[in-house]
Amino acid sequence: MTALATAQPFQDKTHFSKVFNENRNYRILLPPGYAAAGDKRYPVIYYHHGHSDRYTVERYDEGKDTIPKMAAFVASHDVIVVCVDGYVARDYTGFYGGSPWDIREDGGDYDFGAYFLELAAHIDSTYRTLADRRHRGVSGLSMGGFMALWLSARYPDRIGSASAFNPGPEFYLGDKGRRSLWRPKDHVMNHAQTMVRLVRASGDYISQYHEETRDAYARAGAVDFEYRQDEYHRHWATSIGETFAFHWRAFGSPHLGNVPDAFNHTSPQRSFEVWGYKVDATLAGAGITYLEKVSQGGLRVTTRRWAPDGPPAAGDITITTAPLYKAGQMYRMLDYDLLRGKSTSTDLRASADGRLQFKIDGGGHQICFAGPGAGGQPPVVLPLTGSDRLRLWPDRSVSLPVRIYNPRVEPLRDVKLALTSEYPTVKIEAGSATIGEIGAGESRDLSGQLRLRLTSGGGYFAPARLLLKITYDAWHEATETIDVLVVPSVMPGPAAVEILDGRRVTLPVFRQKGNQGGGAPLDRTVTEGKGNGNGILEPGEEATIWVKMAQGMDAFDKNTWRRAKVYADSPHLEEIGDIQEQKQLEWTGAKERTSLVRMSAGTPAGTAIPVLLDCESWSYHFTPEVRYGRQQLYQALQLHRRHLFPLELRAR
Repeated sequence: MTALATAQPFQDKTHFSKVFNENRNYRILLPPGYAAAGDKRYPVIYYHHGHSDRYTVERYDEGKDTIPKMAAFVASHDVIVVCVDGYVARDYTGFYGGSPWDIREDGGDYDFGAYFLELAAHIDSTYRTLADRRHRGVSGLSMGGFMALWLSARYPDRIGSASAFNPGPEFYLGDKGRRSLWRPKDHVMNHAQTMVRLVRASGDYISQYHEETRDAYARAGAVDFEYRQDEYHRHWATSIGETFAFHWRAFGSPHLGNVPDAFNHTSPQRSFEVWGYKVDATLAGAGITYLEKVSQGGLRVTTRRWAPDGPPAAGDITITTAPLYKAGQMYRMLDYDLLRGKSTSTDLRASADGRLQFKIDGGGHQICFAGPGAGGQPPVVLPLTGSDRLRLWPDRSVSLPVRIYNPRVEPLRDVKLALTSEYPTVKIEAGSATIGEIGAGESRDLSGQLRLRLTSGGGYFAPARLLLKITYDAWHEATETIDVLVVPSVMPGPAAVEILDGRRVTLPVFRQKGNQGGGAPLDRTVTEGKGNGNGILEPGEEATIWVKMAQGMDAFDKNTWRRAKVYADSPHLEEIGDIQEQKQLEWTGAKERTSLVRMSAGTPAGTAIPVLLDCESWSYHFTPEVRYGRQQLYQALQLHRRHLFPLELRAR
């Protein structure tokens, strides 16, 4: 460890952690006038380091860049900066040189989320801080940037602003033995009450992942999001002063002190609390719990075995609401079972502190409350698909499968719907509908009444957005945003396909040579699926589907095979497994995700099931003559590309 001059404005401290049952380190930077400021209190930025580093934040620059820039900002702003230590002894080779934050698939012994709350409590009790969420921000580089996004997504009621420098794209989170792969781009609505900033260095080797994260946040209009790209040649924390100034602006934003009237939240944790709600999810194995449009009037509760499009997780969920109700009063709970399409009614009594508690399974439920103070709820648009988003075919008239649910204990009458879109690729053919009456706790299926025609090009799925305006109670309005993906009009057929229904095959796959490009085919032997092994997916069988591609993204990737992600809009084909494999020579920990599918046992002979096979290819893209600013490209960029192929399965 480099010895830094004692005159530098930071102190290295320790505190005892009950979470880890040991002393933990942190580095703190206090503004120059802190000691003489009397009772003055300060906001805090918590900075999370990247791989192989520690709380000293000097592993890669010997203390000559990051810490001086932090100190310069603190010297001119009344703010405290705390550098957090992600050290995990078993994962480090020495003081430096290891994987921090315990976010690997086999981890879970160290909960750095719970530790963050403990550290923040220690800082708030030891130093003169402003201890509300508005004045608490998180930041970080690489794996630490991922942690900043994760912590602020996990604790939106504790953290008001988050910034990430070139964040890692995905890691494993949750309880030990049931960890889930978590990608911030799949959970952006957790940040609807948070200010978020993403900083990308243009020459960063994982730039494409940052673009995918940026795209997800940029499309989420409810998130206060900003983005900066710096012309810089490597993976690094650039624009520290400007990014800390982003947090400074957040500290001055009064709206960050508000409790939202409604929120969304997702969590891989078995038990969690958010905005006063307490959730205990006793799911079988790994799973993610989704709370959507949570308000005093109710909420939607669903689960997924994996994000963003896995099937529901088995198990039970107990939810205790925030104290929003009148103590001791009776409330009617309407529970619409999304899987079974049935509604039930239960009476609940609010506790002495005004909470309601109920228990449901993980299959998916629309919960609504009626009683003192709950008010009349607007009509609810039920999920249009069991997947993450509708995938719609172009160049044909498409019926939108809209179902409207009445969350009230009395009928809703004269409900009007109007469908529009600002996308030029969307043509609304039938955009209005009227429902005369919806009974209490009932739904109405409008499939066939709202139709559209989509236009697309070639390549991959194209996004489109629809707006559904609902008028009810004579003049009240609600708007539902419906994001869809449009299948490309032009898709090449696969060079060849192999269906592994219990079969063992040896196929050439592309293997990258190193992190400056190049590679060659390598034989891989796999045995996958469950069936008679004849290479045809039949009713009751499970299989993976492999695709041969004439040319992958890399120049050396020719006539090789890869397992596919399978999309199908059919009740006869179900994705039952998310196969997560390490991408070749990736330094990010990112996974290639493909499908294990099952054809239902009762599929009638001759049934045609059209599917889309989604494959990924990749390349270390190295252009040695390219400079970023005044510096030459530091290392090859890790790029990847998605490919779609059509296929028809037919039951025998």
